Amino acid sequence: MQARLEDRPRPSATVSRRGASLRVGVNLLPEDPFHPSGAQWFWTRMLPEMAKRLAPGEVLLPMVSPKSRHVYADYGPSVRYITYPWSNEHRNLRTLSEHLYSPLRLPLSHVDVLNTLMAPAVNPSWSLVIHMKTMHAYTTPRALSPAARAYRRLNYPRSARLAEAIIINSKSIRDDIERHLHVDPAKLRLIYEAVDHALFRPGDRSAARSRVGRHGVTDPFVLFVSSLWPYKNCHGLLHAWAEARDRLGDRQLVVVGGGKDLAYAAELRSLAQELGIAGDVVFTGAVPLEETVTFYQAADALVYPSFSETFGLPLLEAMACGCPVVTSNVSAMPEIAGGAAVLCDPSRPSSIAGALLDALNAGDRLRDGGRRRASQFTWAATAAGTLEVYREVGERRRIRGLPR
Repeated sequence: MQARLEDRPRPSATVSRRGASLRVGVNLLPEDPFHPSGAQWFWTRMLPEMAKRLAPGEVLLPMVSPKSRHVYADYGPSVRYITYPWSNEHRNLRTLSEHLYSPLRLPLSHVDVLNTLMAPAVNPSWSLVIHMKTMHAYTTPRALSPAARAYRRLNYPRSARLAEAIIINSKSIRDDIERHLHVDPAKLRLIYEAVDHALFRPGDRSAARSRVGRHGVTDPFVLFVSSLWPYKNCHGLLHAWAEARDRLGDRQLVVVGGGKDLAYAAELRSLAQELGIAGDVVFTGAVPLEETVTFYQAADALVYPSFSETFGLPLLEAMACGCPVVTSNVSAMPEIAGGAAVLCDPSRPSSIAGALLDALNAGDRLRDGGRRRASQFTWAATAAGTLEVYREVGERRRIRGLPR
């Protein structure tokens, strides 16, 4: 987002120097190729955008496994993959290899800067850039297993201390990091994420409604898109729907997203029965991303009443498709919505219900404002800002005369 990257490194004679040798390792191993996450989607967009902007002598070295290599294309001669034995299809083995294999493997590739989530146990030669997208271990601990939560709480403080720079995707996560990790604010680099405008764009609503019909969507509908974790607050939306039902006409509520917390997913279905709205609610489960676009194009509104988000990409995806948005007035959501959504108190179903009715009555205004807002978030700007962080850290390393 060009106009708003106020925390991006300021150009200087050293940072902006081009043609200097810079080799950046990018750790993609925490992604499970068989259960892709938003982070995997992020890097499939970022790598080609960064590859376009590499200067002579600059090389990206994504770290992949044999199982995950196919996820990422060949992005040109300046993007060269480093193969590890495992990615997150084997979480424990992947974690061990990150800590034990990296000190041997990365020096062989002459890595100057390593972009990762957590520092390896031994950091013999490279400079560290931490890319923090969430703080779930502190803000939404129920979303993690006890082992994962303990591992992150053990490693985040050390990683933040060792990092030369920490890339964050919202002011909200900056507040969380400063609260829980007590990081030097000078390390933090705010670079917003983006939306894929080639994929997420307005379409023919009638045709889109016809295509979603195979999921049991037979009437105009309101949409919820998310993996089903308790902090995403789909249960609050169900209570709000029951409260507003008499004023919603013949609309359905369509819940798009997989139930990663299986117990919670089952609770949602039971809750819909208890509230007497089961006939209104369609649970589609997970759908391919390209199909999610169709739901956004067809919906009367997206309602996203999450309790905690560090970015909230569905807000921008919906806006880019011309779908009015209702979201929470807490965490990163007001920041990302930027005045182009109706805000609600996620802890009060009556507030969610009122915001939904307001959004349905202001559809055209929200559609236009949302498209303008989403247009400000581009992968080109995100990639350019991220490369500047790598260059800043690499130049600082050269000035100090650190060896490879």
